[in-house]
Amino acid sequence: MDMRKAERHSLPNVNAHLHTPYSFSAFRNIGDALDRAVAEDVKILGINDFYTTQGYEEWAEECGNRGLYPLFGIEFISLNEADQKAGLRVNDPANPGRTYLSGKGMSFPFRLEEPYASQLNAVQAASNRQVEQMCEKLNDLLRSKQVDFILDVEQIKKELTRGALRERHLARALRMKVYDHCRKDESRITALLEKLFEGKPLKSSVGDIAGVENAIRGNLLKAGGTAFVPEEPAAFLPMQTVCRIIRAGGGIPTYPFLADDAKGGYTDFEKDLQKVAAQLNERGFHSVEFITTRNDLHLLEKYAGHLHDQGFVVTFGSEHNSPVMEPLQLFARHRTPLTERLKRINYEGACVIAAHQHLVAQGLEGYLNERGEADRSRRGEYIELGARLFEQVCNHHPTA
Repeated sequence: MDMRKAERHSLPNVNAHLHTPYSFSAFRNIGDALDRAVAEDVKILGINDFYTTQGYEEWAEECGNRGLYPLFGIEFISLNEADQKAGLRVNDPANPGRTYLSGKGMSFPFRLEEPYASQLNAVQAASNRQVEQMCEKLNDLLRSKQVDFILDVEQIKKELTRGALRERHLARALRMKVYDHCRKDESRITALLEKLFEGKPLKSSVGDIAGVENAIRGNLLKAGGTAFVPEEPAAFLPMQTVCRIIRAGGGIPTYPFLADDAKGGYTDFEKDLQKVAAQLNERGFHSVEFITTRNDLHLLEKYAGHLHDQGFVVTFGSEHNSPVMEPLQLFARHRTPLTERLKRINYEGACVIAAHQHLVAQGLEGYLNERGEADRSRRGEYIELGARLFEQVCNHHPTA
């Protein structure tokens, strides 16, 4: 495709990685997320919840109502035992071997045969059990501090979740209980939270809801916190098993780069750009992604540009899997706007994913063959097909 021609018509904005309340997100609901997308002129959006595809039907319907193009993704935390034994940090800076993976362009309507469906269900159940155990430990803490309330995990599931229970749900539930118990009196709220934090000061203002929930999570629910419970081994499937589940669900296994931190540092696995590209090829990955808000603009362009030039499908997203509400239009660290090159790379990657899921939905072979291999020399054909699909939906809707 002649991208210069596409740019004359301006490339539609893409955000290919968004969490929703079906796992945890900053959004009240899917409609809230997509209304914000319309307001910010983001046309192509990818749902990417942890361990669940339950939001797909609503995502497709609500995108269709607004003239937006839906991409379907999923996210896992896997384990590479060889990397763990070698002490190699992959894309989790604190846990060697632990590897976040996404599936892009999953089948819709979603279908998953055995044994993969049972494997996915088991991971979902293990993740929920861990958070239920953390809730029990939070209640033990509340009792020990003689606080006049405890948390009801079933009520949390009913009122705050769509099935997937995350530690952030506990942080939100506790924050809501504290505010209600203290009748929104700022001094009482601060005093109670500091009591639960064993005297550590609350650094956020009480009016900063996201900051307070992050403080609860950091002080009580993360490693070293009073209510922390380590994940069960069952919560971490081997990396290649997760890749097989993703492919069985019609998707493209995708490696999410952590990339540079605030000091310009990288994990052991990612620090050598040429080497990591070669290793990803060896591990069978044809698709990568970046959460751009984490990264310096110039380093992001260096990494994403090199991987794109090497034939990888490259997409970007914002996650929105914390209480903090940020724009859906993508930017790099310090809210630096993306360059035209980065926007084009993201758009082309989204085109490939859209083309892949379109073909798979018809029972045809997508970007990957049955062995999980991709003919990268044909990437341009998928970009062209994806661009046509976007044109049909995004430019021919009453709201466009």
